[in-house]
Amino acid sequence: MPERKGRTDKSARPAARRTPLVPTQERSRERFDRILTAAAEILTEKGSDAFRMSDIVERTGIAFGSLYQYFPDKSAVIGTLAERCNAIGRDCVQRDLAEMKRLSDLHATLCRITDGYEQMFREHPMMHHIWQATQADRTLQKIDEDDLAFLAGQLCDALRRVAPNVPAAALASFSQLTMVLIAAAVRHAIILPPPEGRRSLALFKQILPHDLAAVEQIASGKARR
Repeated sequence: MPERKGRTDKSARPAARRTPLVPTQERSRERFDRILTAAAEILTEKGSDAFRMSDIVERTGIAFGSLYQYFPDKSAVIGTLAERCNAIGRDCVQRDLAEMKRLSDLHATLCRITDGYEQMFREHPMMHHIWQATQADRTLQKIDEDDLAFLAGQLCDALRRVAPNVPAAALASFSQLTMVLIAAAVRHAIILPPPEGRRSLALFKQILPHDLAAVEQIASGKARR
């Protein structure tokens, strides 16, 4: 995730900050990044359940007191890593959506987004462990939910450009469901043996929509009951 700026809406934050602000001083920023680099390595090696704050101390030599100045607990570390990964994903999705010039590009665009997600998970194994961590931590779930909502908004905006006559509410519902399904399909595929995972995603991409006919039917009240 890009370096976060301070927000004025404190009511939207949980009581304990889970995604710390990036320090502005060079020395502090270097230490902050060193902590996250070590955490990413440990998370990839050990998984989220076995990951401990003491692992970071042992690997970096940074004292517990200094570590807790940046991150109050393990969830804060994982949440910050999650937001950085999410930023990469958002950039990739935005790039793919920019290539959707007409509605007939919909299927190819959704397939590219799916492939891009899979590539991210393959290139950044810690992402799978981050996702596993969200299952037991409500704060981390919220980061995941917010990211999916953001991506759905990107897709919805792109669809409005190529399908301006489809009701906005219908496009929003379609976008939300589509991004949830893509994320779920990729997360399922990456836990399978590679050949099976590729087959699973190939099948999934075959069933991705080529147009918005079903959305238009539902919007017009003509969908089968």
